[in-house]
Amino acid sequence: MPLIEVEAVSHTYPAQSRPVLRDVTVELNERRVGVIGANGSGKSTFARLLNGLVLPDRGTVRIDGLDTRRDGKRVRQLVGFCFTDPDAQIVMPTVAEDVAFSLRRRQLQGRALADRVAEALRRFGLERHADHPAHLLSGGQKQLLALASVLVTEPALVVMDEPTTLLDLRNARLIADLVAGLDEQVVLLTHHLDLIDGFDRVLVFDDGRIVADDRPASAVTAYRQLIGAGR
Repeated sequence: MPLIEVEAVSHTYPAQSRPVLRDVTVELNERRVGVIGANGSGKSTFARLLNGLVLPDRGTVRIDGLDTRRDGKRVRQLVGFCFTDPDAQIVMPTVAEDVAFSLRRRQLQGRALADRVAEALRRFGLERHADHPAHLLSGGQKQLLALASVLVTEPALVVMDEPTTLLDLRNARLIADLVAGLDEQVVLLTHHLDLIDGFDRVLVFDDGRIVADDRPASAVTAYRQLIGAGR
């Protein structure tokens, strides 16, 4: 698993005066890492640090030794990112075309490309929808397509920002089961606390800082205490 190193990171968005991250330092190399916290706690900005979508004002982020500021292209080859709303990353008209688009830099053509796309669609149960308009899929199918389009590039780390927020319980459980079976390292942000049962480690964010870093049960208890205290 690639080592994630976040060292003394702080960040403030240009339109805001209040920092969204404050002197965050953490090292992560576990297979399954959960990230929880209230809205505005800084967890989504933390997630975007990991593939260089956000560069910190201060501090350093390294993925497998690569600095996100200096080595952004190589970092993005290592780190796949799934957004909360899959429509934000579906860019091509059909399901198969969208997966193929993710492979545009891999120099694959013809049968090699078709086989790679077909394998990805089978993996996520989308093979019957290959020629279906991507934006007409159900919410759960769109999230599966987003995940297929990320994983077809063979990242070492997958960062998932609230992937079940827009889904019903059945589809949320489907995504959770798929995540549990992935070989790749996963950092998962969620408000659905049951999704992180069995994870190796869970970070709790509050007011731009990591306020708890523990096994799931203890981290969730700390988070609930924050919520109960009105934080």
